[in-house]
Amino acid sequence: MAWSTRELAELAGTSLRAVRHYHDIGLLPEPERKRNGYKQYGVAHLVKVLRIKRLADLGFSLPQIAAMGDDDGHPEEALRSLDTELAARIEELQRIRLELAAILRESAPTDLPPELAPAAAQDGISSTDRNFMVAMSRILGPRAVEAYADLFRNTPSSPQDREFETLPPDADEATRAALAARMVPFAREVAARFPAVNDLSDAPGGEGFARRSIGTTLRDLYNPAQLDVMLRIHDLM
Repeated sequence: MAWSTRELAELAGTSLRAVRHYHDIGLLPEPERKRNGYKQYGVAHLVKVLRIKRLADLGFSLPQIAAMGDDDGHPEEALRSLDTELAARIEELQRIRLELAAILRESAPTDLPPELAPAAAQDGISSTDRNFMVAMSRILGPRAVEAYADLFRNTPSSPQDREFETLPPDADEATRAALAARMVPFAREVAARFPAVNDLSDAPGGEGFARRSIGTTLRDLYNPAQLDVMLRIHDLM
């Protein structure tokens, strides 16, 4: 007596489709057929399917199993390699779980790196500042991103922040000049406390690309009057 394909699948605890797929990709040799054309499987086929299933359950891909060949011995090198890969995946999953915990705990946005997300979740931060932080998280390098995180976490808003946020694009020159003058002391303090926000040395795309991208971000997010105030502050400093 021999087993049919369905019986082989049931004995191995797998599906008929899986057995047929093993045949298609060359993992399982085709058995002999009866006179009526039906396949007849034996113990060797059952052992082979069980081995494939066991290795797949451990985490090996079917191409990896195929690369092991027909050796039924102890694949120590492949097992150690898989163990190293799994250890790295576990470490990555643990990191992701920590990030998820912080996001849930602080109701933080999901489009920011962990160091900036808590700052963006603070009450009172404007949508413009939040979008600025998202863009900077991709443009700047690790040192500047961390400096921005420290800045937003540890710097209370100034009385002029709201005035700057609501500055109309057609604000007259006197209004812009007066606001810039009032914002300079705060800007100087921030620059002294967090000098690394201007550090572009480790920007992923290089300093030139970072400068151009910062300019694009500012022009996209702020209106002409706000940009003029920023320029005046820069000149005054």
